[in-house]
Amino acid sequence: MQVASRSTPEAVRHRVGRSAVTVRTADGHPVADAAVVVEQVRHAFAFANIGFDFIPLANGETDATPDSPFGGAAPSQGAHLAELWFELFNTATLPFYWGGFEPERGRPDTQRLMRTAQWFVAHGVTVKGHPLAWHTLAPRWLLELSTVEIEAAVRARIRREVTEFRGVIDVWDAINEVVIMPVFDKEDNGLTRLCQKIGRVETVRLAFETARSANPGATALLNDFDMSSDYEHLVEECLDAGIRIDALGLQSHMHQGYWGEDKTLSILERFSRFGLPLHLTETTLLSGHLMPREIVDLNDYQVADWPSTAEGEERQADEIVRHYSTLVGHPAVQAITYWGLTDDGAWLGAPGGLVRADGTPKPAYTALRGLIKDDWWLGPTSVRTDDEGRIGVEGFFGDYRVAVGDQSGTVVLDTADGVAEVTVT
Repeated sequence: MQVASRSTPEAVRHRVGRSAVTVRTADGHPVADAAVVVEQVRHAFAFANIGFDFIPLANGETDATPDSPFGGAAPSQGAHLAELWFELFNTATLPFYWGGFEPERGRPDTQRLMRTAQWFVAHGVTVKGHPLAWHTLAPRWLLELSTVEIEAAVRARIRREVTEFRGVIDVWDAINEVVIMPVFDKEDNGLTRLCQKIGRVETVRLAFETARSANPGATALLNDFDMSSDYEHLVEECLDAGIRIDALGLQSHMHQGYWGEDKTLSILERFSRFGLPLHLTETTLLSGHLMPREIVDLNDYQVADWPSTAEGEERQADEIVRHYSTLVGHPAVQAITYWGLTDDGAWLGAPGGLVRADGTPKPAYTALRGLIKDDWWLGPTSVRTDDEGRIGVEGFFGDYRVAVGDQSGTVVLDTADGVAEVTVT
């Protein structure tokens, strides 16, 4: 039995499945002694990026821009950037920042986000909503309500979005940055007021239980930028209180410099002890000068011009390879979301994109593609079935196309060892 496979570094062998596959015709007969082409078509691992820039494109808009400071202006080269996006990523995060989504109470931007989510799904992409509850970018009209009314409004908002997008978006950052929520003092907002009254744990419970009541099959994340023991304590308290958390979101905006392998692995080990999947939800590496270390809140650093440089681009490419290799090499990590494709409209104006503002890929894009679509990917490989129609397939967990001539079928590798059948039609 011939095997379609490629060599895999030992550090990521836990991501690899091996299966004995029997190839059959539509009427059930094994396809014996036949030339078969096997190629991967999708990773099971979530290689993700934000999809904010493509809201106008998905809605057929030409001059509109997303109502969020976390995305960027509508790209002038939408179709070109979309092609670059789909070449690398299989999961998209869309913005549900409440203040921009529903600036006027009772008039949410549901259809625009729904069309965008459906556009991604039509391209074979899994979609995540971010976030259902967050003190920042909350609607101003919450300030007019009492705390009891704020709680009711938060519940209604979560229930509405999770219900209406069910089946299109089934993964959500249920609540964002709770560690700082009750002490947040940058601006008055309804969520901080609510969290101060009922506490962090009950605020988390509110978000998770409301989301789950609207969609029991949804994946709900607790997400935070605070990688200190404070976040660990919050997770412990929530789990001890019986709150079901599906995955932990860890933000890694590295505007002040790459964490390095040792710090990254230390963080992964500390949070993997809870036995929950880890999602690196917000990852950024710069290709220009770094933000000064003394800056505490990244939002406080404002510069008029923050260019990408040749030296910075080479550094970013190296760090992309090192960071993704470290994350994929850790068995608890289930998803990595890079925070933006292009420098055009990037968060804080930083050169954190994988593509320059003019639409040309940086070395980091090429380097990341080399991992996702080369080192960790099985390209078209020819093998021959044995007398019983069997072949072996070995590769990263995901979906594979098996083709005999112009006929094909799909097989899924989702365990380390398995037996499967594929019907070519």
